[in-house]
Amino acid sequence: MGDENEDLARLGRYEAFRCDVVAELASTEGQLRDLKATGKTKTATYQQLFANRLILRGILERLADHGI
Repeated sequence: MGDENEDLARLGRYEAFRCDVVAELASTEGQLRDLKATGKTKTATYQQLFANRLILRGILERLADHGI
């Protein structure tokens, strides 16, 4: 294990990562809503965004499981 400063720096990086994931998830969900509102749920873009949303939610769940 590293010293306390290294541990705090590592935790800060995880927290920054979590914030980035939350922001990306919000953006992705907004894009999905827009595409759905225009009836474009069968497009490749929608499918890719849908898959990304699942991945981002999974990342957040794993971070939450570890208290981050």
